[in-house]
Amino acid sequence: MSGDVALTGIVTTDIAAVTRGRFVDSDKFDSSIAGGVGWLQANLSLTPFNVIADPNPWGSSGDLRLLPDPGARYRTSRTGSETPFDMVAGNLVELDGSPWSCCTRTLLANALADLKAATGLSLKVAFEHEFQLLDTGLPREHVLSFAGLRRADGFAAQIMSALEEAGVDPEVIISEYGEDQFEVTCSPVDGLAAADRAVVLREIIREVSRNRGWKASFAPKTAPSSVGNGVHIHFSLINADGQNATYDPSRPSGLSKAAGSFCAGVIKHLPALTALTASSVSSYYRLKPHSWSSSYTWLGDKDREATLRICPTVTIAGRDPARSFNIEYRAADATANPYLALAAIVRAGLAGLEGDIPCPPIHSGDPADLTDEQRMERGLLRLPETLADALGALKQNSVVSSWFSPIFLETFMGMKDFEMKSLEGLDQQTICERYRAVY
Repeated sequence: MSGDVALTGIVTTDIAAVTRGRFVDSDKFDSSIAGGVGWLQANLSLTPFNVIADPNPWGSSGDLRLLPDPGARYRTSRTGSETPFDMVAGNLVELDGSPWSCCTRTLLANALADLKAATGLSLKVAFEHEFQLLDTGLPREHVLSFAGLRRADGFAAQIMSALEEAGVDPEVIISEYGEDQFEVTCSPVDGLAAADRAVVLREIIREVSRNRGWKASFAPKTAPSSVGNGVHIHFSLINADGQNATYDPSRPSGLSKAAGSFCAGVIKHLPALTALTASSVSSYYRLKPHSWSSSYTWLGDKDREATLRICPTVTIAGRDPARSFNIEYRAADATANPYLALAAIVRAGLAGLEGDIPCPPIHSGDPADLTDEQRMERGLLRLPETLADALGALKQNSVVSSWFSPIFLETFMGMKDFEMKSLEGLDQQTICERYRAVY
């Protein structure tokens, strides 16, 4: 390491899903814990293209503090950089230390706390990421193959090593279906830590790739014809005894009554949720039928076309299926802020639990093979097909809108409107290029 000073980044992730922050001398980090570092409200209106949306509700006035959470510090010296990777997730607060209503990390923490207070349940969560390496010059190999992973010799091992040292607890890295596409999975952990890990994982992968002269892109579509990159959010309900409360072998597909109501809340509000979980124009090039992503308000058993998928469990050698039983939310990608996406899922699930909504139909088969009447009977509605449609669904859903402060919604809608206008007149290829460059 050159120089005498190592730096620690205190970060926040905005509604464009870009992680931004400020650096302090690592040796002096402890002195920043109480008072944090400065921030400003208008930063929340930054688009992914690094232009502040105009108009926005903030203007040039106002100040905040970004308080680091010492329990959310992630460090590794294995990214190939000259200095260690050192990131601390923070919460945005007012100058008197009170919570700021627009801090996405606080929104998630509050949603998880409300779930536990109302039901006694908590969540175990794992974010599963797909990404692509661009312009590597590497030889083509078969998808999903051993050679496909080995052609980038040392890359996969370095990713896993760096994530492990940072405390992200990776489980598997694979060569995925798309060209130079990879997937990384991590072990489940409590909801807030899972979102922190999602942020850290993206930044470590980007840094390792950059240090090899490559670019890693998490964009939902790097080209209109490419395989999509999703973020699959796996979750299980956990009871007060620490047991998985998602599983009940006596019920259809093993889904417990509580988990059924949680899923019902998510399914009910899915059209509005997509604006918060698939938050870019190019997200909707991916969310189409027959693309192994999501396209309907659909709870399915082990079906990768379903938006909510009841995941398979392994019972080899007498393994208890209850330990790993989980649900996967598939209508998400890395253009969505992971704290905001998970907060929306938690709020929707809590609404289902509080309303004691019965489990929705667990559908098997292709919704396109059904008549309109059959789809209506099963609650299979087409998800929004554009970001504008998703934002419209969010505006019209008073329940989902009530989960956020009016000024947060104004900021979110204004920033997304500005983002869409900046892409007007561009074809899909160019739009994909714009997003792959920034994600």
